[in-house]
Amino acid sequence: MSTTQSERLRALLEPLVGEAGLELEEVKVAVAGRRRQLMVVVDAEDGVQLDAVAELSRAMSQALDASDAMGDTEYVLEVSSPGTDRPLTEPRHFRRNTGRLVKLQLKERGELIARIMAVDDEGLDLEVPGVKGRRPKPARADFAEIARARVEIEFSRKSGADDDSDDDSDDDSDGGGADDEADDGDETVDDDENTEEA
Repeated sequence: MSTTQSERLRALLEPLVGEAGLELEEVKVAVAGRRRQLMVVVDAEDGVQLDAVAELSRAMSQALDASDAMGDTEYVLEVSSPGTDRPLTEPRHFRRNTGRLVKLQLKERGELIARIMAVDDEGLDLEVPGVKGRRPKPARADFAEIARARVEIEFSRKSGADDDSDDDSDDDSDGGGADDEADDGDETVDDDENTEEA
């Protein structure tokens, strides 16, 4: 995707994303056979709901059809939330993952796996998990020294280590006992109506 097309798409879509109360993370065009695929990744402080993604997808489809941002070639629009494997690159990404285990590649100190305890303007307060019965240790990483960062998936986090206490069972008023972390997967809405020529 050319820089000009990327800028035009971002300028067209960003106001729609903002109106929906979301943040535009990424816009990418990929070739898929004879069609192109426009992939838009959005996020929000409290995660992205599927209904919001569907509504945003419809609004984007209308705006794209009314413009020439995608040219005359057919395309498929895909709007999704970021998956857990996306790199953490902005301070807001770290804030959204407070309490989670992350794998950091630090410029001077190498690899560090730790839990994000707090985020401020300069960096992260971390907790390095204890090994073989040892207590966790505090650590600090400034944003300037982080080369790469990703969330580490935890399959068997001990319930005593979880920030959510066991008395959550009393708070099932939202109609489910579903984990809030269910939003970590890619929520995708394909809008095949966008295959019309612009």
